[in-house]
Amino acid sequence: MSSQKLREDALHYHAKGRPGKIEVVPTKETLNQRDLSLAYSPGVAEPCLEIASFPEKIYDYTTKGNLVAVITNGTAVLGLGDIGPGASKPVMEGKCLLFKIYADIDAFDIELNTTNIDEFVRTVKILEPTFGGVNLEDIAAPACFEIEERLRKELTIPVMHDDQHGTAITSAAALLNALTISGKEISEIKLAVNGAGAAAIACLDLYVALGVKKENITVFDKDGLLHPARTNLVPNQYKYVRDQLPDGWALADAMRGADVFLGLSIGKVVSQEMVKSMAKDCIVFAMANPTPEISYEEAVEVRPDIIMATGRSDYPNQVNNVLGFPYIFRGALDVRATAINEAMKLAAVRALADLAKKTVPEIVNMTYGQQNLSFGRQYILPKPTDPRLLTTVAPAVAKAAMESGVARKLITDWEEYRSQLSHRIGLDNSLIRGIINQAKRAPKRVVFTDGENLTVLRAVQEVIEQKIAVPILLGNATKINRMIRENKLEIERVTILDPRSRKQEKTVLEYAEVLYEKRKRKGLTFVDAKGLMLHRNYYGAVMVEVGAADVLISGLTRNYPQTLRPALQVIGPQEGINKILGMYILMSRFGPIFLADTTVNISPTAEELVEIAEITANEVKRLNVEPRIAFLSYSTFGSAGGEDALKMQKAVKILQQKRPDLIVDGEMQAHLPFSLNLLKESYPFSPLAKLGANTLIFPNLSSSNIAYNLLKEIAQIEKIGPVLMGLKKPIHVLQLGSTVREIFNMVAVAVVDR
Repeated sequence: MSSQKLREDALHYHAKGRPGKIEVVPTKETLNQRDLSLAYSPGVAEPCLEIASFPEKIYDYTTKGNLVAVITNGTAVLGLGDIGPGASKPVMEGKCLLFKIYADIDAFDIELNTTNIDEFVRTVKILEPTFGGVNLEDIAAPACFEIEERLRKELTIPVMHDDQHGTAITSAAALLNALTISGKEISEIKLAVNGAGAAAIACLDLYVALGVKKENITVFDKDGLLHPARTNLVPNQYKYVRDQLPDGWALADAMRGADVFLGLSIGKVVSQEMVKSMAKDCIVFAMANPTPEISYEEAVEVRPDIIMATGRSDYPNQVNNVLGFPYIFRGALDVRATAINEAMKLAAVRALADLAKKTVPEIVNMTYGQQNLSFGRQYILPKPTDPRLLTTVAPAVAKAAMESGVARKLITDWEEYRSQLSHRIGLDNSLIRGIINQAKRAPKRVVFTDGENLTVLRAVQEVIEQKIAVPILLGNATKINRMIRENKLEIERVTILDPRSRKQEKTVLEYAEVLYEKRKRKGLTFVDAKGLMLHRNYYGAVMVEVGAADVLISGLTRNYPQTLRPALQVIGPQEGINKILGMYILMSRFGPIFLADTTVNISPTAEELVEIAEITANEVKRLNVEPRIAFLSYSTFGSAGGEDALKMQKAVKILQQKRPDLIVDGEMQAHLPFSLNLLKESYPFSPLAKLGANTLIFPNLSSSNIAYNLLKEIAQIEKIGPVLMGLKKPIHVLQLGSTVREIFNMVAVAVVDR
């Protein structure tokens, strides 16, 4: 992607729809006057009086217990420097977004227009009643040291400067695992450091707490060695001065024979010769971004025995703060901690280190395009999409808070706590990321029948950019190329085929023969077949049938039956399958929800519903999600009679007997699979009572299609689909009016289909 294209896309992303990346959403009913009288006056007086009498009840009646302030003054923003508080707001909103999607923590960004430390501290201090925790962000050193230290002393809620401690916690976990691999003792290693800012000092403090000896640490900044003769050091740096070394001692000298190099400075300051001079099984953490102190390729070239980490996602072992801060604050908030102390940080370090040693879930392998990630030199930290991070790190932090005496609320049932955390995990919809990365591993030829549509062309541009498929466009080449030029799309060297052009006359005849052979005993003449080949849906379907393309995407400008008919006539169903069906995937706050059948079968029988459920379950499993199936109705476990309710009851019994390996229950009303407290209380016998359902089967097409359309529009849920299932080859029919994002996601799903 060109820098100009990236700029345009980023600006469009932040401005489209509702400007910004976060919004406030009500959590209580506000439908009528009674609701409003409870939410505000006069009913709101009651929780106010309760909190006035019992201050701790603020956690029962308000959002405080799940609310973090992300606070900055914009003096050290990412790689942009001192750009001011207003310009930092997009970054702070992004941090709030990460809190939400990784740990279900609500966060408000606060940008303070001051560089005065007293003003900053005073402002945050008087905001304390509002928040359950404070995340300090992008504040320049040395002010960040004093601000955090003072706030930790003066506030009774957890405070953490993530730029310091997030990097420290994540890199410390990486260090422990790297030392395990190299077989070295932490108390004996020699450490050379380039960079002496907030993050570097916090890393060293934590490394020392883990057992690194200060006398084995040598630190440099842009002015050279931290030495007593220096007059420009800040207080936090003095503990790492080396008075026994000569003032002219250089980084190259310190790296000679060193076991570990830690870089939090600028790019390209470390040479291959310096890395070659390090000890056996050397550990290099080159974390300057976007250009590391030495590139991964250069370091590995001269040291095959190296264990290396960077701050970049395109190399192994990314030291990423998102592995830490969401889960540290989650654990701290859940026990109402008064601080984030050293014990909690060390607990997070050890939890991260231990998690990297465990078997990696398949969804993580899929997301990163790996066959089998496993603990070793190229995998010393968990990946950010690992769904176990929340249930591993947060409990460790919460337990450490309790054991160190800073918790005001105790957790007694840890299994139940982990179950609650698992339910929150749905906010991280890593499914589509995994699908996209799997598609990148094996791109397929995808033919688009609506090649003359601008939305399709924009989606094709993204498909090419992300390298998930090789597109083939059907349509008039002159018109398509003109649209590409006029809209300044970056689409080059794409195949364009027009069934109506003279160039395709021979191919049309060949494809007509294929269709004729399939349909000649169903009333189709060769002349008819030749005429149908001029229609792009038929032409594209035959392309897939004969192997000229792998996948067909159609339907954006035609109704569903018109697009489905050619697929059925040309491709046909898989062996042993009686029903073709469509499934939508909704990326909800509960995680991905799979709805079937939403597009094809009008009124299936109980036996047909069983086949629909089996096909859907197999597809869900193929996407590396364990299906938990609910058969929906207006009745719950026989509470009402009627044809549809009895049909669903019968289907559930058949499926439970046929497939005891599946988690399935019903019939039940649609709210129950997502109201776990009610499900556990009223129907504890249900196999869905623990985690609810993610796969929904409807009694008929009317109910499924209505439910899907209502959900996607009213709840503004991102969707994928419809995913057409049961055909011999991948043919997928878009809904009329699909967006660029929806088309792109559908292509990704289609590419990984079988």
